[in-house]
Order: sequence, then C-alpha cells, then structure tokens
Amino acid sequence: MTVPRWIPARRVRIALWISAALGMAVWMALRPHQPGLVARKAPPTKAGRTRVKPPAAEVVEFLKTNEPAVSVGRVTYADHIAPILREKCQACHRPGQVAPFSLGTYDQACRWKRGIREVVLDRRMPPWHADPRHGTFANDRGLSPAQRAAIVAWVDQGTPLGDPDAIPEPVAFPDGWTIGTPDAVFTMTRPFTVPAQGVLSYQRFRVPTNFQGDVWVQALEARPGDRRVVHHICIYLEGKTPNDEGRAERPELVCYAPGDLPSVFPKGTAKLIPAGASLVFEVHYTPIGVAKADQSSVGLIFARDPVRRRAVTKGISNKNLVLPPGAKNHELRSSFTFPFDARLLSLSPHLHLRGKDFQYRATYPDGRAEILLSVPAYDFAWQSVYRLAVPKTMPHGTRIDCVAHFDNSADNPNNPDPTAEVRWGDQTWDEMMIGYIDYDVIEPRALAGRPAPGLR
Repeated sequence: MTVPRWIPARRVRIALWISAALGMAVWMALRPHQPGLVARKAPPTKAGRTRVKPPAAEVVEFLKTNEPAVSVGRVTYADHIAPILREKCQACHRPGQVAPFSLGTYDQACRWKRGIREVVLDRRMPPWHADPRHGTFANDRGLSPAQRAAIVAWVDQGTPLGDPDAIPEPVAFPDGWTIGTPDAVFTMTRPFTVPAQGVLSYQRFRVPTNFQGDVWVQALEARPGDRRVVHHICIYLEGKTPNDEGRAERPELVCYAPGDLPSVFPKGTAKLIPAGASLVFEVHYTPIGVAKADQSSVGLIFARDPVRRRAVTKGISNKNLVLPPGAKNHELRSSFTFPFDARLLSLSPHLHLRGKDFQYRATYPDGRAEILLSVPAYDFAWQSVYRLAVPKTMPHGTRIDCVAHFDNSADNPNNPDPTAEVRWGDQTWDEMMIGYIDYDVIEPRALAGRPAPGLR
C-alpha cells in the first residue's frame, strides 16, 4: 500500500492511521470470521488526528517565556542546516525508517521546506514530549532556540545552499541499526504472514540463542521486518525450558514501537542473557488491507568493559483500570517501591489511544519528593524512552508513583468509541497503563571484587 504524501497541517482519520508515527502504517476496517483470526470487529471510529502531537500548550508557553531571543544572519544549508538535520532528524528521516521521506540531501530538504518550517515552528518536530521543567535527558531530540531560528530563517531566505564542499556527510547507520553494528542478530525462525484483514491476537515466536555461557549486553534494538504491519515488538527472555505462563514470568529484554525505544546502557552496566536462554518475540500485527510477510529481528551489542551493574526493566502497571464512558480526565495510579539500593537509568510511559498525560514521581526515604518526568501531551503514535543524562540514585525504600490521565470522551479525536467502558487489554482500542523504568543494581560478582567479564 502506498503511503500518501505528508501534509503537515492535514488531519487524518484514526481508522486509517493508528499504528505508526508519521503515517507509516494504517489500520483498515476489520472483518470477523477470518481463518485464524479473532472473530471480533474493531469498535466504531471517528474523525482523526495529526501525525505526531506538538508539545502541550503549557510547555510551549513556558519555552516561549523562558527561551532567549535569537537573531540569525545569513543561513546556508551547508554551514547551518545540514548539521542540524544530521544530528536531530536523520535517525528517522532515512530509507526504511518510520519517517515517510528522507532528509539526507539538500534537494530532499528543499522539497519539504514548507512542511519543515511549519512543524519546527509549532515544535511538533523533532518529536519530544517531556516537560523541560522536570528532568534532564541524554537523548533529548528537541531543537535549541538557535537551531529553530536557523531553520525558519533558511526557508524564509530562499533555502541558500552555501559551499557544497562544506556539507557534512549524512550519518552512516550500519544496515539500518541505530545502536551501531550489532555483535549478534537474532531473527524470527520463519516469516509470519499477516493477512489482509482481521484482528490478530499477539503472536509469539521462540528463537534460541544457543549461547554456551552467560552473555552481557550493552545495547539492544528490536527491528521490524515490515514496519507497515508491525505495531510493536517486545522481546522477553526465557530459560532452557519453555514457559507457558505468560509474559509476567519472563524478564523483558527490549521493545520496539513507533518512536525511540532501543536500550543503551552506561559503561559498566549491561543486561544478562543466561547461557542457553531463548528470546521470545511478542509481536502485535496490524493488517493493512494487503497480505504481508514479516520476519523481525533483534540486534545485540555485547559489553566490552567489566560489568559492575546489572540492568533491569520493570513495568509499573495498573491492570485493574476501568475508564467510564465519556470520562474526560480519568486518573489512574500505579507504584513501585525499591526493596534495595538502585540507580534509575530511564523512563518510558505506555498508554493507548485514550492516554492523555503521564508523570513519574519519586518519594525518597528522607521524605523528599520530586517529579522525575512529566509528559503532559502523551502521544501513542510516538513513544519514547527518556534516558536520564545522569543515573539517579534510588535508595532502598524509594517509591516511584506513576500518575496518568485518560480522555474517554467524544472530545478526544483519537477515541475509537467514547460510549464504551474501557478495560485493560492488548488491542489498541483497549487500554494499558504502564510506567516502564530501567534501573541497575550492583552485580554480586562485582560486589565480591570480581566484576563480570565483558566480551572482547
């Protein structure tokens, strides 16, 4: 199916654009009673949404009030714009990625100049939804005031090229991976055919690692085989004996969804894949009107330095959620208390289409409290991991509270059915409330003076 040209101000129907940021996948009308599919129809839908949400109005107002005024002179692509696109845009705006067009050359940037100017001015691009008043994040992809002013001035000045010899080369992404060249890649053992229509339950595929010894992993990235039909992927660890008791019994390794979800850990921190473990790919597929085959993968970069801390992913969830019909600002909470000393590495909120906002709050044993992350305009179409610029100590007894609000009213343009009472469920028209965190703890062998060996 061909993706239409991107028009930044255009609003589209949620029935057509549900599972990918920037319009890369579609959600078609679904028919029941297809062989091998769940015999159920999707709920009714209504008018749609912009591709990626801009920041919340309160954040925009704060930035306008507090950012310094910037004056730029003559701006050229070679000296000013190409470096910005390289740093902030090309991770997504390149072939085979989630963005619907590339920004690797001058001609490509000129072709989309009006749209670029618009989404930069309204702060919709690059996507970044964290409230700047809370937390500092290493992967903040937002533009500085000078960068924003330069892009707008470049378009207004007629997109001058400058010296072609001064244009930096586009970022080189090894075979499409954002984490770098993996040391190992594991792929589903066979393709899965996604039918043209229907509602699919989550599909699970077991892939053995055949690791003869324990392996420590510094960075991980899940990659869909066909982004048009892959809504998201979660990869779990399973021991030598298959486990049929569900995902709660399996440690989470890494996930993919439209946005920015690779796992990258600080030097000396890594995730453990035990000897003989298998990887369980849990994939949510979305039919697009044409049958497609998918064979997704995960790439691993091994730890080269001694591992002194073990990374763990924890989902802080509220599975008892019930959203009343028509509720405009329904609040839900979940919490987790650290039973040991740890360091917080990253946060990643997860809601579905009725999700409105999300906060992580920490209360420390000495009574201090702070907001770790606030996402006042949560965007299901662009889900991010927010990696702390500096790991934050979580003393034994620290409580993390997650607070989310949901809009199940007719005023929510994303809402599949404002007349429905909504409960927890896997499908997009159901809801979830999970505050994922990555933290690390002292590796026992390091505590004993024998740091776990890295791989070289």
